Amino acid sequence: MMAKSRQASGVLSGQSPDAAPLRQTPAVLAPVKAPWLRPGVVVHEPTVPVDGLLAEFALTLRDRGFHVAGAVQRNNACGEAMGQGCAQQIDFFDLGERINFSADRSSSIKLLRKAMREDAELVVISRFAAFEAAAQNVNATMSGPSQGMPILTSIAGRCVQKWQDAIKPDGAMISPSLRALWQWWGPENLYRDLELGVADTEVKRIVAGSRWIMVESEHGAGLAYLPRSPRDLAPQFARLAQQGLRSLAQLTASWDPVEMALGLAAINAHYNRFDSQGASGNGTQSFRHCAGQVVVIGAFPGLQGMYPESSVIEADPRPGEYPLVAMDALLPGCGAVVVNSSALVNRSLPRILRLARDARIALIGPATPLTPRLFDYGLDVLGGFVVRDVDGLALAIHAGAAPKEFVRFGSYIHLRSGGEE
Repeated sequence: MMAKSRQASGVLSGQSPDAAPLRQTPAVLAPVKAPWLRPGVVVHEPTVPVDGLLAEFALTLRDRGFHVAGAVQRNNACGEAMGQGCAQQIDFFDLGERINFSADRSSSIKLLRKAMREDAELVVISRFAAFEAAAQNVNATMSGPSQGMPILTSIAGRCVQKWQDAIKPDGAMISPSLRALWQWWGPENLYRDLELGVADTEVKRIVAGSRWIMVESEHGAGLAYLPRSPRDLAPQFARLAQQGLRSLAQLTASWDPVEMALGLAAINAHYNRFDSQGASGNGTQSFRHCAGQVVVIGAFPGLQGMYPESSVIEADPRPGEYPLVAMDALLPGCGAVVVNSSALVNRSLPRILRLARDARIALIGPATPLTPRLFDYGLDVLGGFVVRDVDGLALAIHAGAAPKEFVRFGSYIHLRSGGEE
């Protein structure tokens, strides 16, 4: 899926620190914010509480750095009657503060108001009756209870009509499983997830050539494909490097393709450490025995020999290959998908993950972050590159080297979801 980039001379980060400040992206292309999510409800059997499931999901996001608010109920004394006249004290677990507390149902109103003030990225109120009471109470200060933040609650199957009456077609009903919750959360959030995990460490240098960009940190070096010349940003590399690795990683919120590539390279400098371990090779052969059609998105020399029945999708298709618009027809119902890591830079990966949500998916290429965080978003195999000789690779990138030449300066390894072989 790599588009041909315009030729440009390589640039090292040894520019003057007096370079101009980072160019501002036009207002019409404001940085990417958290994607809008339909308010979600986990539908379950009345005798099967799902509070623990909601807590596990929410705390995972919180531990990764997302701002999570709300609470789950710890006892089931009032059952689904919570919010309908149940006066006794109820035990809760506050997901933001990680503390237990006891209160009546009015506490949900305070929790929702607090989440609104703090602009939480996820609000969990684990019983629909409590959520409904809170939403109605604060509705005067909101443009609808579902606007502005992702809200997650739960309801017994017999009461689903109440949810539909309250939320109308805007809501999403979710099966009681972690996989379903992650699908609701959505692959659009994976960029923010990756960025949140990056340590605030020193950036040693930024190296850009005509095709690739590399960021070197204390513990690793990360790569990303350049969709176009970095000449506009290159004079500012020295100043950008001084901001630290986490600040660079935040550039993945930019719509500018070079800034996006720089942000991804910083993310990879954190996750693809010099001492990273994994199975040898990039994992392109992972689905040789997979039943069903294998769809290949992007350029992988020799891959058609491994998957003779595969369909290839390319931005600039050659005879026998499909254009990008064919993803809508080929991905749903396929058995497996092999995706070039350039899909991270051009932001097509979330769409691919949604279209192929029931298939096995591998993300492969030098720009793949080697972190299990991505498995929750639907990826099964991560094939990336670990740099061993930074100086050698820097010179190669500066000279315009292609990925097949990178192996002289590092190694390709891959990770599998669940650690499977």
